[in-house]
Amino acid sequence: MNNKTLKRKILTGLTALCLSLPLAYVPSAAPAAEASTASIIGAVISGAVAHSQLDSTIRKYNNDPQGRQQLFQQMKAQYGVNEDPYLNAQLDRIMQNLTAGIGAVDSSIYDKPYNYFINNQGSFNAFCTLGHNLSVNTGLYKMLTNEDEIAVVLGHEMGHGQKDHPAKGARQSLNMQILGAATGSQLGVIMANVVNNRHITKPMEREADKLAFDYITHTNYNPGACAAVWQRVMDKSKSRPSDFQQFMSDHPANDDRRDTYAKLLNQYSGGHVTNKDGTIKINTKDFCTPAAHGDMSAKERAYFVMGNLAAAYHNGHNKANAYADGNTVMMGQQPIITCNSSDESASVLADRLNKIK
Repeated sequence: MNNKTLKRKILTGLTALCLSLPLAYVPSAAPAAEASTASIIGAVISGAVAHSQLDSTIRKYNNDPQGRQQLFQQMKAQYGVNEDPYLNAQLDRIMQNLTAGIGAVDSSIYDKPYNYFINNQGSFNAFCTLGHNLSVNTGLYKMLTNEDEIAVVLGHEMGHGQKDHPAKGARQSLNMQILGAATGSQLGVIMANVVNNRHITKPMEREADKLAFDYITHTNYNPGACAAVWQRVMDKSKSRPSDFQQFMSDHPANDDRRDTYAKLLNQYSGGHVTNKDGTIKINTKDFCTPAAHGDMSAKERAYFVMGNLAAAYHNGHNKANAYADGNTVMMGQQPIITCNSSDESASVLADRLNKIK
């Protein structure tokens, strides 16, 4: 086998690797990726040369504009493209809002803008891989209908992208496997292991969660959605566990993620607002226990109220009197809760808020 043929086989295998790199939610390995991996089994190369070739390919797909676009088009071909006009318009809006929010704290996002699309996969999933190439599974929209919660998921993925987690995770895995391989080992075996392993560590997941909160607080999205989305996942997974099985197996526990965000919300409020089993407290005093609304559980909705209050305190709206504007409780210019028929009235809640805020 000549060097050009060998290099071509290695690049084929790395294309499969790039398409299977997982982030917060990772798509199932596709037959095309498995076929590409199988095509390089038996290739023999020294560890040093393997490392050089593999690292070069990662850099190509992660940093080179043409390589990034090549990978993006391969992703579309592999997973399919959902052209739904409503969902695509929403995704455009979310990505624009998040890009501005991230840009407020990390201007490097403008150096490598994200490529993104909705794919046809039916599982609850979204992922960002090498080169800021991001995709959302159609199945995600079966579970999430609230734009703020969808924005949290995508903010998490963009956190992975901003910290270059896909490339770092892949390199760590490659380094361990190549350094552990004797000269003359089969590159195909190494590649098969790389494709089947997950490369994003739990510390990376936690870092991306915290980044998502920071990004969301620099947009007009409700920061309470960060905790609410994990409460929703917990609620929905009780009746549809198979939809979340893969997602839950390699990430921090959902209740840990929710509770971590609740702590961040408390800090964001200056320590004024807490949430105890769905009861919102202000300065340790009960404010309200929001009722369920639509397909949103009472506990999920409570985190949105907590987020509104945290934003009000953070932005100084607590200095103004609370008042009822129809069914909505306002504090300054900040909406707090729009009451439904199962909640206490807006006027009652506004009076209570003024007494304890």
